[in-house]
Amino acid sequence: MNFQLCKLVVSQRPSPYARAFHSSAIKRSSTSGNNSKFTLKKKTTSGSNEQLGKSGSESESKQPKTPVRARFAPSPTGLLHLGSLRTALYNYLIAKSTSGQFLLRLEDTDQKRLVEGAEKNIYDTLKWLGVKIDEGPEEGGPHAPYRQSERTDIYAGYATKMLNNGSAYRCFCSKERLDGLRDSARLLKPPTTVSYDRHCLNHHTKEESDLKAANGEEYTIRFKSPERYPVFTDLLHGTINHQPQVNPFDKRYDDPILVKSDKLPTYHFANVIDDHLMKITHVVRGEEWLASTAKHIAMYDAFGWSKPDFIHIPLLTTTEDKKLSKRSGDIDILSLKSKGYLAEALINFSSLFGWSPKREHGEKMKEFFSLKDLEKNFNIDGLTIGNAKVDFRKLDYFNKYYLSEKLKNNKAFFDESLIKIQDLINSKYEYLNLSNEYLNKILTNFGPTLTKLNDIQNKEFEYLFVTPNNYQEPLNLFLSKNVKKIENISDIVKSVLTDVRNVDDGVLLNNLDQTLNEITQNTAEKFSIENLPKRIIFQTVRLAVSAGNPGVSLPIMIDMLGVNELKLRIDLLLKELD
Repeated sequence: MNFQLCKLVVSQRPSPYARAFHSSAIKRSSTSGNNSKFTLKKKTTSGSNEQLGKSGSESESKQPKTPVRARFAPSPTGLLHLGSLRTALYNYLIAKSTSGQFLLRLEDTDQKRLVEGAEKNIYDTLKWLGVKIDEGPEEGGPHAPYRQSERTDIYAGYATKMLNNGSAYRCFCSKERLDGLRDSARLLKPPTTVSYDRHCLNHHTKEESDLKAANGEEYTIRFKSPERYPVFTDLLHGTINHQPQVNPFDKRYDDPILVKSDKLPTYHFANVIDDHLMKITHVVRGEEWLASTAKHIAMYDAFGWSKPDFIHIPLLTTTEDKKLSKRSGDIDILSLKSKGYLAEALINFSSLFGWSPKREHGEKMKEFFSLKDLEKNFNIDGLTIGNAKVDFRKLDYFNKYYLSEKLKNNKAFFDESLIKIQDLINSKYEYLNLSNEYLNKILTNFGPTLTKLNDIQNKEFEYLFVTPNNYQEPLNLFLSKNVKKIENISDIVKSVLTDVRNVDDGVLLNNLDQTLNEITQNTAEKFSIENLPKRIIFQTVRLAVSAGNPGVSLPIMIDMLGVNELKLRIDLLLKELD
């Protein structure tokens, strides 16, 4: 290989998995019977992990015994990120672990917030990850359409039913009046978390309301919330009693809006109708929706419908326990793909945010799970409560493992990676024409040491493609680390390099280890040093080869670069010593 200094067009350790911290049960209450109560009855557990199904007998398992119909219902207002992936994955796994169906439903009624390309991004991401959709906008199914924007007539019909049975009413209040009610609610003592005064319900008969609507007056449709929301059971958190906080002297009402003034449904309304019509048996979603679930159940009751089971999974946080956001690394999944992360690593990484597999007593913990493993082993008894801390070093750990395994065992992947490696190198270095043989050696020898293929562009691997042009910093570091142990280290380095420089090419290539043993012995005699460490000799030669960067074994490095390049680099290092 002909090495020349070339212009750079563009000039990164595994850690134990950060398990979810398990929170105590949440309890909020007040002395007034009308005030807010939010109670989670803490599950009885054995040991330190609060985990579903770990207490009591095996008969207490919450894992469904019949096929589950679960759905992933993203809003196409942005690219699919880590939190959304975890939600999609848990819904997919609870369905597949019970031989059920996984649905994709696009909640796109908020037309102002839709992002062009977001729907395609959702499909592209799930397809790349291997998450197969059974029913959805593109797949179709018995409950089509699966885009909420195409279901407005369905929602309108159910809104009319609620108006007719008295469980909903029209609200003609202006934005200014509603803003005033909201501001005054905050000033009450005690303040209230709900603000509407039911003016339109109390001041307009059904006939008057119908007439105002027929005359074209703008309105929203509000749900007539019950005096007390129903207590319900979450399969993960237990019994939940969530009531809004009200002021007993100035009573306000929750009464959430079901249909907006643009005639489009709100999330709460469309969500309940769609889950019922699509026969969803289990709703798996983020913990942030826990406070809204009582409203949804009240709507099920208003229609006389049976409700699905609910599982609210923990929030994702940083290792500093802050909510995960784009600024802290919650970037979209296809962006992680472009950085070189593998689908297998992301699936494995995401699956452990709030779930761990059941283990028999004394069984060693398993941490590597393929999607097929998860489909077979996922069980909701393994879900945990408390925020799940996301440590991206663990993603690197998983990615390095899967990259190494695939390079060794998947020839098609190896061949694809050869093309990608070439593209990565060509995008960084100009006028560098590497042979297929050399690219193959790079991937074979260095691939298993990489966290991701893109790392081949890192500065630490630059010596594989260009001759180092600055040995000063690594040389000074090497000398300073060894000078206290070996006083004349600089002279020894110079002597060793000179001796290696004078060895025949064939001997260096075919008998390097014995050659360096002899040089070690000769150097020890020359400088009257007892027990000169052989590592000093090897490190000296490695310093010349890679300018102090780590890599594979020295014989492999020399075999890849060639003896001529080795001696050229020795000459450069000797000049630096002089």
